[in-house]
Amino acid sequence: MPKITLIGAGSTVFAKNLLGDILSFPELSDSTIYLFDIDAERLRTSEIVAHKVAQTLDAHPTIVATTDRHAAFDSADYAICMIQVGGYQPSTVIDFEIPRKYGLRQTIADTLGIGGIMRSLRTIPVLLEMCEDMEELCPDVTFLNYVNPMAMNCWAISRASTIKTVGLCHSVQGTAGQLARDIDIPIEEINYVCAGINHMAFYLQFERNGEDLYLRIRQVLEEERVPDTNRVRYEMFKRLGYFVTESSEHFSEYVPWFIKRDRPDLIDRFNVPLDEYMRRCEVQITAWGFMQQKLENPEADLADAFAQAMRNAGVSEEHLPLVVHNFENLNEVKRSSEYGSLIIHSLETGEPRVVYGNVANDALIDNLPQGCCVEVPCLVDKNGVQPTRIGQLPPHLAALMQTNINVQSLTVEAALTKRREYIYHAAMLDPHTAAELDLDQIWSLVDDLIEAHGEYLPRYQ
Repeated sequence: MPKITLIGAGSTVFAKNLLGDILSFPELSDSTIYLFDIDAERLRTSEIVAHKVAQTLDAHPTIVATTDRHAAFDSADYAICMIQVGGYQPSTVIDFEIPRKYGLRQTIADTLGIGGIMRSLRTIPVLLEMCEDMEELCPDVTFLNYVNPMAMNCWAISRASTIKTVGLCHSVQGTAGQLARDIDIPIEEINYVCAGINHMAFYLQFERNGEDLYLRIRQVLEEERVPDTNRVRYEMFKRLGYFVTESSEHFSEYVPWFIKRDRPDLIDRFNVPLDEYMRRCEVQITAWGFMQQKLENPEADLADAFAQAMRNAGVSEEHLPLVVHNFENLNEVKRSSEYGSLIIHSLETGEPRVVYGNVANDALIDNLPQGCCVEVPCLVDKNGVQPTRIGQLPPHLAALMQTNINVQSLTVEAALTKRREYIYHAAMLDPHTAAELDLDQIWSLVDDLIEAHGEYLPRYQ
């Protein structure tokens, strides 16, 4: 049985979902599972939950919880990473509040923009330290990275490490399911091909038995049935002719057209949820104490108190029933849509599957830079993770992606060389930042952020 290490296992709910996926396969049910985190209290909860998941599935893994990274990596076959360097406090708060002083607003700030740049500069050094450990302790490991900013993290690893790395996201399969609901066709009947960069990949083909389903998607526009939470992406579909994978709230901050401080009408028209990630984190922090009790003691009757806490945290009455339902069913074990367990199962058993992975562009997409991180379909079997060659993307899609790749490239350069000038250049070329701030403001903003993040960042020359 393989040894599977979960890095950042104190992300208890995500760890629970991944463990449920892994242990639901009979061929993996006796695996050795190492749970690693630097937060001993959250790790203790995850260990309790891991045993409950195994019991529910009648699986018999060996489960070890540890704060010792070397022990976690030693002889590991698979490592699944889900860390957040700096956490909500102080780092995420800094990434929102300092730019806001300059009039620069964000929605999620974890992939691109000034927030994505700073998150990557905090995260890449930690990932590379882990890769150094893995090169020594488990050089043949398959490293499955779930950590944003996905493209920058994976690009840096592919340049600086020999560890086999695949970046995993749920936006491709998640958006496909959303579109299936919008056009009222079961997702099981839909075939699609998607390619690009993480959070900016496009469905090049979306069909059912030879029928081009883009015609059905256009009807959603024509009949004015666009979901309120998806106005940005449908606007981009109208302009580009292809549908993008990542959500409207994410996509609005990757381009210069939707968030403008002197155009509040755009924020209203496209329903852009400024500071949404901040609100989401604050709700999750409020919820954690209740979730911890529920995960450790499934019989605890906490629903009413939880519902009131969620109201106090700002959850609307419209969304409250779903939030409470998910809380009451927190201990259920059911398969998620994540690719991680499927990759492990296919590598172990040879059962072929196609997943979407973030990998180095080694002659996969001709009109994107070689070596950058691209998101493409990958065949997985005993031969490994085998990316599919796409060839040429439609030129306007490649051009749009390049505006994001420019920022990714310079940020990775900053992380690997420790040269401060590349951070300024990355921020200069960021589409949203450049649309709002002048050069003096961008320079000053970068200086303020570097100072505020302090020890979470290395020293730059």
